Amino acid sequence: MINITIPTPDVTILKQENPQLSHIYGFTDFHLISREVGGIFMFYNAKDELLFVGKARKLRPRIKKHFEDTVSPIKEHREEVTKIEVCVVEDAVHREIYETYIINALQAKYNVDKVFYK
Repeated sequence: MINITIPTPDVTILKQENPQLSHIYGFTDFHLISREVGGIFMFYNAKDELLFVGKARKLRPRIKKHFEDTVSPIKEHREEVTKIEVCVVEDAVHREIYETYIINALQAKYNVDKVFYK
């Protein structure tokens, strides 16, 4: 049997109530997320429920795209996101495994692909 452990987040950013700087949906700390590394990211709501899990070769641009893109699976739920956790995972195969595992183990609300629990 394979034992998978969800990695500890390397970066966590929280939505600001009254952001003073330029922001994207209340998040001002995107600079804490590296532009050049790959990994997985998780979006949570105020109740700490997992909303969406994704993976990327370059984390910061991919996460920002979810808040700007018109085809993002969370486009109707962007205001609901209050916390973003990021785990650096350089290996593409490991990213795929972690993403699929987290989606199903924690039952991410808005992931529609790779879902086995419904």
